[in-house]
Amino acid sequence: MHASQLFDLSGEVALVTGASSGLGERFAEVLAAHGASVAVAARRAERLASLVERISDVGGKACAVELDVSDQGAIAGAFDAAEAAFGTATILVNNAGVAGNKAVFDVTPEDWRKVMSVNLDGVWFAAQEAARRMKDAGRQGNIINIASVLSFRAARTVAAYAASKGAVLQLTRNLALEFARYDVRVNAIAPGYILTEINKDYFESDDSAPMIKRIPQRRIGDVSDLDGTLLLLASNKASGYMTGSTVVVDGGHLLPVD
Repeated sequence: MHASQLFDLSGEVALVTGASSGLGERFAEVLAAHGASVAVAARRAERLASLVERISDVGGKACAVELDVSDQGAIAGAFDAAEAAFGTATILVNNAGVAGNKAVFDVTPEDWRKVMSVNLDGVWFAAQEAARRMKDAGRQGNIINIASVLSFRAARTVAAYAASKGAVLQLTRNLALEFARYDVRVNAIAPGYILTEINKDYFESDDSAPMIKRIPQRRIGDVSDLDGTLLLLASNKASGYMTGSTVVVDGGHLLPVD
């Protein structure tokens, strides 16, 4: 099969959370460029409107859905909106996330709950809703969770974030096991450090040099470095026999250092 057919997502409907900036924005653009109709979901309506316009300008199909994934009650409504526009969502990209950067003794109960409500609870409830609808519609589908290199390693001042991303890794495996009988696949991408508008100032400063030096490829990733992995997991033709897997894209960051 030719690559253009292998990664053709025509007929698929994707819902991408956290799509108003960074990785989610790129994911939405890539999926739309390969034929999927995309519901872009996030809290910032004005950013979503701009993204929908850009996708439409190059011939793609997209609609904006306001969604705060920490609000469990809003998740079903987001899927309703996607269905009203394009039909049953057959691809879910669970990308919404928050970081938090505090020493352990400074993390308040509110800090902890904020991280978990977005990074873990949001993934759980969105995946549950997506898979239920895929099953009820009799549609083959897949869920792509965004984990992290911190699903595998520890780092100072990000304990809550690392714990949430470690949980996403295990949740991906368990959901894959339970959903396989319904022809719904669940996989994850674990990015390393990727340059986005949020961290741009830091990674373009001299302060980031020691961190970059610890990456074997000696560079920070670009959002485009995740395109191939996203398309691999999103395409049933390319990865139909993959489920429960986590693909690490980190420039070698997790490799042991001599």
